Amino acid sequence: MITEGDLVVIRYRATGTHAGEFQGYAPTGKPVTWTGINIYRIECGRIAEVWSEVDAQGRIAQLTGSATAVIPAVGTPTP
Repeated sequence: MITEGDLVVIRYRATGTHAGEFQGYAPTGKPVTWTGINIYRIECGRIAEVWSEVDAQGRIAQLTGSATAVIPAVGTPTP
């Protein structure tokens, strides 16, 4: 955790077991680990704004066993 002025930054590592459907992927029972960063702006002792980043691609790659499973081909329109 880092604080500077009215900002608080937290980098985290989360782990879990894929025991239920997640973003359309059927449960695999596999252990999954991912990282992320949250940035909070504090105003009057309360959270006023939040920015988040999570390694969603890495998390899905662990569930599917393929790092390319979630990367669209070049030139493929995104929904």
